[in-house]
Amino acid sequence: QNSRDDWFDFPRVDQLGMEPRPALSSSPLPPPGLRAPEAADYLALAGWVRDADTCLRWAGPKLKYPFKPARLSHLLAEPGANSRVMSQGEAGPALGFGQFWVRDAGVAHLARIILAPTARGQGLGTTLCELLMAEAVRVTGATAFTLRVYRDNDPALAIYERLGFTVVPALSDERVFAMRKEG
Repeated sequence: QNSRDDWFDFPRVDQLGMEPRPALSSSPLPPPGLRAPEAADYLALAGWVRDADTCLRWAGPKLKYPFKPARLSHLLAEPGANSRVMSQGEAGPALGFGQFWVRDAGVAHLARIILAPTARGQGLGTTLCELLMAEAVRVTGATAFTLRVYRDNDPALAIYERLGFTVVPALSDERVFAMRKEG
């Protein structure tokens, strides 16, 4: 009797003196990390900001919409600012963007935090903030952090509160909460 394996009488790869094709990698993507932004990242970032309101709420009044995507790195420049992109691996596409700079000795201000629309709702906002704070500690020696957030930005507020930020009423106004986190 012929078995099912005898139906096809083709030589196996190892019988031909060839190496079998390596199996496709089933390893997971590397965890998200930060890297310096490149020109392609700024072009992608420009696509995440689709109107004047989003631009104002993300970048503040200094960045006017519409802007030229190719000039975004210059338009976002602040004295002492450190810009970072979150991606999975050095060559991975940008998943998020943020900046930090020192406002007061030992205090890093987090700013212009944004996620790619496809990265939202996956916990990556928390990851981006944690990575930015760790990088700010490494680069500046910060022991505290500040940020500003629109009062109606519930997803961002939830992240910041979960990370230990608290509202500073004296620095807040009717539209924006000033927040601070020690250590």
